[in-house]
Amino acid sequence: MNKDNKKVALVTGSTHGIGEGIVLELAKIGFSVVVNGASTTVLSEDYKNNLKSIFTEELEEKYLYIQADVGKMEDREKLISKIKKKFKRIDVLVNNAGVGPIKRGELLDMTEESYDRVMRINLKGPFFLTQNIAKWMIELKKTFSDHYQPYIINISSINRYTPSLNRGEYCISKAGMTMMTKLFATRLAEHGIPVYEISPGIIDTPLTQPRHDTYDKLINEGITPIKRWGKPIDIAKPVIAIVSGLIPFSTGTVLDVDGGFHLHRL
Repeated sequence: MNKDNKKVALVTGSTHGIGEGIVLELAKIGFSVVVNGASTTVLSEDYKNNLKSIFTEELEEKYLYIQADVGKMEDREKLISKIKKKFKRIDVLVNNAGVGPIKRGELLDMTEESYDRVMRINLKGPFFLTQNIAKWMIELKKTFSDHYQPYIINISSINRYTPSLNRGEYCISKAGMTMMTKLFATRLAEHGIPVYEISPGIIDTPLTQPRHDTYDKLINEGITPIKRWGKPIDIAKPVIAIVSGLIPFSTGTVLDVDGGFHLHRL
């Protein structure tokens, strides 16, 4: 099989944390991977070495790094153009890129600047990227016929339904992503393109590092029935299950990967 016929996955916001974990697990099951970040100009040597240990001599053929801000139309167009040029196909889109507020603070003092930035990157960008990728996937389904099964996966958060008053803009963006999942799942079902959502809980990543002590205390006090931090691999595993076809009779589904945080308890 030549490289143009191998499955390709794009994971946005994948230079570290959850996104990196998803990329590495996809690579392990044979996907060519498109790594994306907004501020990182080049991947770290550690990251590339991890990919090299998986792909060995095929590294340059099997991965592509694209610096792009999904919140900008021209960057979204660049993403798609570069993937088309190198791989000529896309099989999986994982919308993982996201940011928190410029500064956590009082809800009544939230600035329009912070609100607009979070919504642009966390919701507007993923929506229009998905719109464009979905159109491409529909065309690819006509080209590859029965041999092509694409997937779209959105990474949201427990804040899609749980208010955090010091980052209201983030909560709104993730609540919007849940509706985005429903919309695309409904629209794309006729084309055989399922859309899933994974809702992470408290995950040990660079983004949660500044509040590590706070979350340690909450976990120890039982905020989650499973008393441990989540790891990026905990989010990557359900992604692998989805793209391996293990959840075939489903679309618009939200998978809560949160240590049981979503459970109501007395």
